[in-house]
Amino acid sequence: MSRIITKAVFPVAGLGTRFLPATKGIPKEMLPIVDKPLIQYAVEEAVAAGIDTMVFITGRSKNSITDHFDKAYELEKELEAKNKTELLKLIRDIVPPHVSCVFIRQSEALGLGHAVYCAKPVIGDEPFAVILADDLIEDADRGCMAQMVELYEQKNTSILGVERVDPSETASYGIVKTGESSEKSAPIEIIVEKPKPEEAPSNLAVVGRYILTPAIFDKIEKSGRGAGGEIQLTDAIADLLNDEQVLAFEFEGRRYDCGSKLGFLIATVEHGLLHKELKDDFLDYLKKLTKKF
Repeated sequence: MSRIITKAVFPVAGLGTRFLPATKGIPKEMLPIVDKPLIQYAVEEAVAAGIDTMVFITGRSKNSITDHFDKAYELEKELEAKNKTELLKLIRDIVPPHVSCVFIRQSEALGLGHAVYCAKPVIGDEPFAVILADDLIEDADRGCMAQMVELYEQKNTSILGVERVDPSETASYGIVKTGESSEKSAPIEIIVEKPKPEEAPSNLAVVGRYILTPAIFDKIEKSGRGAGGEIQLTDAIADLLNDEQVLAFEFEGRRYDCGSKLGFLIATVEHGLLHKELKDDFLDYLKKLTKKF
């Protein structure tokens, strides 16, 4: 099996109901953190990991995602005519020249497992990454997926990005129990989808970063509908454990849960403080603002 990850899957067909009414006409993945939509952060993370084929699993009303990664001839022509070279470069760099984008329509939202399965015709018999844009991970040094790709090249097996959460929050995540290891990665022994705190095998939660071998497609096909009546990727991974090792990897970096309103606001504030053009003025504003409360 290949030791190189060249393709990433972005499941973006969800309805984003937690952000209604904002997401009635705008995909949640297009909500901006400062000046870039969430999905662009995810794609940039994949590019930084050496991935050059981006596979978007979309649904109806998601055309703005396709448009964002398409070439904007009229806009580029206008910026060029006005000699706005920095903005022109910014627009053109959204998708680097060596990167290809593929868009697949998920006709019905049947869960994350089904969304991943929709990518099978493009992925074929290769290992691949899955990135959920809701989970924005900031790591200025390498990026979360670059860390995982490096580990895959050493271990040649499926890898799940994980982090420890408050035990009271286990019902919001897939939870794993691992074997002992002195490294940041450890073999997974058990994976359970959204267990109640009293039933959870640990507080080690799977977040939106995966590297999966193509064997996962057969497992998804056989798994059927699980929690919530959806085809769960967690169930397929649990079956995959019977055939091959799957690693849990505690990545370096700060994760922002942008699927929640509070997480989205925190990400916006902290990325504003990282923004090279805004950070000083924004910090000054925040200092003045806090004096009012």
